[in-house]
Amino acid sequence: MALKNTRLHILKNGNALAAKARTGVSLHCHTEFSKEMLDFVPHYAEKLPIIAQFWRREDKKYKEREGKAIDFGTAYWSPPLPPEEVYSIEKRQINDAGMDALVSLTDHDSIDANLIVNEKAEAEKAPISMEWTVPFEFGFFHVGVHNLPKDRAVELTKILLDYTFQKENHNDEKLAEMFAMLEELPGVLVVLNHPLWDIEMAGKERHLELLKDFIRIHGKWIHAFEVNGFRSWSENKAVIELAGSMGMPIVTGGDRHGCKPNTVINLTNASTFEEFAEEVRVDKRTEIVMMPAYEQPLQSRQLESFSEILRHYPVFRDGRRRWIDRVYVDIGDGHGLRQLSDHWDNGGPPWLRAAIWTLGVLGSSKVRPVFRAFRKKADRVPKEAAEANFEIVEIEGSAHGISSESPA
Repeated sequence: MALKNTRLHILKNGNALAAKARTGVSLHCHTEFSKEMLDFVPHYAEKLPIIAQFWRREDKKYKEREGKAIDFGTAYWSPPLPPEEVYSIEKRQINDAGMDALVSLTDHDSIDANLIVNEKAEAEKAPISMEWTVPFEFGFFHVGVHNLPKDRAVELTKILLDYTFQKENHNDEKLAEMFAMLEELPGVLVVLNHPLWDIEMAGKERHLELLKDFIRIHGKWIHAFEVNGFRSWSENKAVIELAGSMGMPIVTGGDRHGCKPNTVINLTNASTFEEFAEEVRVDKRTEIVMMPAYEQPLQSRQLESFSEILRHYPVFRDGRRRWIDRVYVDIGDGHGLRQLSDHWDNGGPPWLRAAIWTLGVLGSSKVRPVFRAFRKKADRVPKEAAEANFEIVEIEGSAHGISSESPA
């Protein structure tokens, strides 16, 4: 299948971009203001070898002592880096490739980082954006809302988050109002982030049905699907195929939470974010790049990111240096959400400290060849875009179950 709306580059050398475009655009970056929910902990702790044994033992002891389980539904952690540093790292990678940079930070349901960066950077280069949590039916989706107008950003964010956090608002009519409000703002770009990721842990088939319903009802408001830097090549390839079959453009989003720059970026000759948004919204054309780092095994990169997230940073301000300072949990003692360091000043039980040390070892570059050797064939990134062998996705009645009622 030839890509009609998107041109794809798969690079071996990140310095080979200056001749391809004037500007690089980095989307979907997380800073210390991003609240990353921990509701997935019980789900994955039960599945991890060795960890599962310790998890079950500690979980049982806690239930016997407290008479209930820990509520991970309100617990969260925050990435280590402050907004200025994340912005600087993303900008530097693009500048080093010989291009001007547009960088859109998108913390979960927060624009605080953007407001800080926007005061120091040119507004048209550092848009005010966020990753908006959109409850839908039994699950939810993550939607990148980029380039809110500065004079209305706080007001618009409150409106969007009122929809997210007030359950009485959760209906299709109200959600359509939210999307229509964003559509009226010509410089705003609305992206469905990692659309095929079963983020609500409902199971692949149920998630696909949920995605089908979401696009059928609200797809006309979405400007692009996202190819995500921390999703597998096979999943991203499926997203590209789905978007191509629907006439939908693709943008990239790195989804970085650690210390390394995004492994995927967008190319454009636009000089401002508003011009870039117009290319996607109106012209429906995009140019995207898988940087050399994206070719590295995903599991290895994920573990490297985990080790960065769990690292000790002595130069950070007090209350942000240790990973247990950056995790918040309510243990049901009446004190509400508190830093984990309030409970575990010594870093936690020995088995957990050992597990964190193991993650650091597995995330090192020395172990990367092991992950490369066992990587599935479908997740090996092609050397060139021409080798991707994209296929046409049957929309109606396909395994994807996606309706053709897509954006006009």
